[in-house]
Amino acid sequence: MPRPAKSPGPQPANPERLIVDGAVVDNQWRLLQLEEELSTAEPVPPGKVILPYSRWKAERGNLEHRKGELGVWLDSSESASLVAADAGELPLIAVHFPLAGDGRGFTTGRLLRERYGFAGELRAIGAFMRDQLTFLRRCGYNAFAFEGEESLAQILQSLEDFSESYQAAVDQPLPLFRRRGLR
Repeated sequence: MPRPAKSPGPQPANPERLIVDGAVVDNQWRLLQLEEELSTAEPVPPGKVILPYSRWKAERGNLEHRKGELGVWLDSSESASLVAADAGELPLIAVHFPLAGDGRGFTTGRLLRERYGFAGELRAIGAFMRDQLTFLRRCGYNAFAFEGEESLAQILQSLEDFSESYQAAVDQPLPLFRRRGLR
């Protein structure tokens, strides 16, 4: 199956409320779009800002004084390895899902958590579906900026769609047979 082109879907939204750690909360972060990213002549706005990877990379030396209030968002075509060396310093990494069928973000989440030791907020942004929330959480996501029409209270219920899983994952490192004491 061919890989989708870079940013085939719309730019991710930045909703006023989102799901973080199993609760509906106010969004404290501003997400800069790729269009905003192009005008690097303007300074990064104050407060908590999620920068596209390309702008963060270009300006991170000038933004050392803003640690703790700058996050990075990776597009679906950008690898987790791009932020691997800085994973321990970043408070938030957002991963863009431009299309619901683009599964590269699932791998990105697992790599960030398991290989690169990222412990901050891992936020799914873009066109993921409610039905994918359980699987996103299993891959290490703990925040979801949902763009659909459903209420976040209803969507929150999707995190409990499955009570057990057979496979090991970020949220449960032991497979079911090990948890039950079988060989």
